[in-house]
Amino acid sequence: MTAKLFLHGVPDSPAIWRPLIAALDLGDTPVAVPALPAFTAPLPTGFPATKEAYADWAVGEAEVLAAEHGPIDIVGHDWGALIAQRAAMLRPDLFRSWAVSNAVIDPDYRGHRIARIWNTPVLGEIFMWLSKPDALAKGLAEQGMPADIAAEEALQWASKDKRRAILKLYRSAKGLSFEHDWARDIGKLPANGALVWGEGDPYVELSVAQRFAKRTATPLTVIEGAGHWAIAERPAEVAAALHAFWNSL
Repeated sequence: MTAKLFLHGVPDSPAIWRPLIAALDLGDTPVAVPALPAFTAPLPTGFPATKEAYADWAVGEAEVLAAEHGPIDIVGHDWGALIAQRAAMLRPDLFRSWAVSNAVIDPDYRGHRIARIWNTPVLGEIFMWLSKPDALAKGLAEQGMPADIAAEEALQWASKDKRRAILKLYRSAKGLSFEHDWARDIGKLPANGALVWGEGDPYVELSVAQRFAKRTATPLTVIEGAGHWAIAERPAEVAAALHAFWNSL
């Protein structure tokens, strides 16, 4: 079986993947679900927490798996989706396929409201200072994330290093604008790609996925009635879409 690498997004941790991985029932397939640096542990010494640094980190994770198992399948959600796509652009030899959920590298997307706040010096720091774990847990659960995972993610939010890394990451991407760098390399993405999208995502609207799918001829599966965290909210449907994609390769 082809090894799988799952990359979570912001403000998440690997916990967000538990429902989907259980639904996928991958058996003996090698699976890696790493935490983005600084998201569940202190910020590594010398790690700049820029989008380029996270992409290079992801390539390193893929290299380890591919060295032992051959080209892998990478799956990313939110920022993990953007990092997964960038890693596939940089090192297509490491990947059999890529699949992303609720984020894509798109030249026309300009980021959601919170991304713009985090991109703004002082305002972003004030947001982080005022944002409390209990409120985050409540907000995530209200948006469809399973309550137990929302509570676990909120506990991680107490880490100053995590919040500092998030600000650095968003500012390295000018909020979420890729028009002048990563989006210029969309043509370098390996052909075997797929999109899986929560229909009601308030952060990255379905129209963004539809535009990307049309431009690149990438298949798109829409999870009706789901939001940004469809991977945890409707894992059985996402698992079915991924298995159908992998079986088609």
